[in-house]
Amino acid sequence: MTKEVGECKLIGRWRITGADLWDHDYLDLCGPAIIAADGHGDIAFGALQAGLDLEYARTSVFFEWEGFDEMDEVRGSGTAELRDDGSLEIEFNFRNCDEAALTASKI
Repeated sequence: MTKEVGECKLIGRWRITGADLWDHDYLDLCGPAIIAADGHGDIAFGALQAGLDLEYARTSVFFEWEGFDEMDEVRGSGTAELRDDGSLEIEFNFRNCDEAALTASKI
C-alpha cells in the first residue's frame, strides 16, 4: 500500500448501509452514515465522527482513525475492500475495544 491516491477504486463518498453490531437506526443517529476517501478521509455513523489517515491500494484502503464518539475521544484502525458486486466491506476497530463489520454503497 501507498499514501498515493492513484488508481484506487474506493475514492469518493460511500453510504454505510449495514453493520454487524448496530442497527440501521443507530447508524443514522446523527445524520446519514458515510465514509469518504479522496486524499483525506472521514467517517460518521451513530454518534461517531472521525478523520481517517489513509493508505491506498487499487481495490482497498487501510486507515487509522481518530475522532469523537458521544463527546469522548476515540481512535482505532480499519480496512475497506471493494467487493465483486461493487459494494464496500469495512472492518472497523476501536483501539482496545470493539471490532465491527460495516457495508457501504457508492453515493
